[in-house]
Amino acid sequence: MRIGGLASGIDTESIIRDMMKAHRIPLDKITQKKQYTQWQLDDYRSTNRDLRKSSDKLFDTVMKQSTYMKKSVNVSNNQAVSITAKGSTSDFSGTIEVERLATQATLQSGVLMHGTEMISDAQAKTLEFKDFKNADNSPLISDKATLKITAPGKEAVDIEVLNTDTIESLLAKINEKSGVSAFFDSGTGKIAMSAKESGRGLIEISGAPNLIEHLKLNAPTPPDPDDPSATAPTIDSSGPKASYGLNAKFTFNGLETTRASNTFTINGFEISLKQKTDSPVTFSSSTDTDQILKSVVEFVNDYNEMIEKLNSKIKEKQFKSFHPLSDEQKADMKEKEIELWEEKAKSGTLKGDPALTSMLNNLRSIMSSTVATTDKDGKKINISLKDLGIGTTSNYLDNGKLTINEDTLRAKISENPNAIYDLIGKSNTDPKKGGIAQQYRTELQDAQKKITVKAGSSTAVNDTFALGRSLKSMDKQIERFESKLKMMESRYWKQFNAMEQAIQRANSQSAQLMSSLGGGM
Repeated sequence: MRIGGLASGIDTESIIRDMMKAHRIPLDKITQKKQYTQWQLDDYRSTNRDLRKSSDKLFDTVMKQSTYMKKSVNVSNNQAVSITAKGSTSDFSGTIEVERLATQATLQSGVLMHGTEMISDAQAKTLEFKDFKNADNSPLISDKATLKITAPGKEAVDIEVLNTDTIESLLAKINEKSGVSAFFDSGTGKIAMSAKESGRGLIEISGAPNLIEHLKLNAPTPPDPDDPSATAPTIDSSGPKASYGLNAKFTFNGLETTRASNTFTINGFEISLKQKTDSPVTFSSSTDTDQILKSVVEFVNDYNEMIEKLNSKIKEKQFKSFHPLSDEQKADMKEKEIELWEEKAKSGTLKGDPALTSMLNNLRSIMSSTVATTDKDGKKINISLKDLGIGTTSNYLDNGKLTINEDTLRAKISENPNAIYDLIGKSNTDPKKGGIAQQYRTELQDAQKKITVKAGSSTAVNDTFALGRSLKSMDKQIERFESKLKMMESRYWKQFNAMEQAIQRANSQSAQLMSSLGGGM
């Protein structure tokens, strides 16, 4: 803490503070320049993130051929059969008649007993297998046993059963490790099992015969539904019983065939069988014009949004008289005043940027270029977006925005979706020979690289990009200037302190003189 002016009565601290303000002006300018450079860096990186998102979206949408191959399917009986296009490139039609749906194999135990009572839900959770005995009074499981469970179409799975397991914990192991879903039904006292997937076959359980018998899972083999000569075994209604899992059986365009599941794919179309039919169900596919049109319209809208945003950035006005505010300046202003000031101070950070300007000019050229394709008759032609009803607006202030005649676009999609893909989405090892989206994406990626050289990435070290090196240089200038100002302030204090000391000595001498003169009178 420094206190000055005791001898002179001068407000030394205020004088030095005002003198230092004048000396700080160059430092304030460097600090303002640093803040503006930081804003510029943030804007460049934000723009780069937007370019990357646009690039990724192009690749994931209009550059995929499947975008232009979307099909809609009409089915005469949607309650019996549903058909969805999943990647077919050609139209699809015919009839399907469902004789039988696919079902899952099932297995039910007999009624489980503990003494003379049916096992309850609580007992299924608490009674351990060591609590049960065989007929000869030996332990049901001395230490552990192994059940082998085979679901239709699956490999056999070994389930380790400990004598500390309960019915509930055993069923949990079966559910986790096998292709079978099992639960204990306290209402009937039975274990119910079903294959997790449909398809022909039985649930087979082997190993640990005493345990299988105790759980009453030793069901007799049921008759084969596809073997008319098979005879059904006699089954006690309270005892265990099993049923076959069956394949779906249907006739597709005159071909009688089967599938293990009710949902399957033929020629890129996903077919789901829902119920047995009494007569053939007809179906036919066609180009899903609405979905393709929606994708192309979204592509155009995204392009318009991007060029509008970037053009506003590179043409944004710079307010050179509005510099970044210092903390002292902010302290004297209201929050709204600070907000309005900084809005102008931040304006124009990307004004006239060459990378973005060049990219936008190139994109306007790309959007009017032609691409080689074939018409619906296979004849080689060149087409452009203009042929699809997509052209630039008449207002030059729109900076090349596109407008769409949806009726023309819809007609062109219906006529030849492959040509739409060739024009917009097709890729080529030479990007200049690819579709518009590939050329567009290449321009985005080139601009990203140029911006990264200038502004780096969020993880980049300042030494590795231009603005970062500028910031580092300014940090060093600020550090040196602050050291210089501290030395200057110390010198001023020393000078004023010397003056105070001189005044004190003069006052002391004056007092002594007055005292001497007074003493002689």
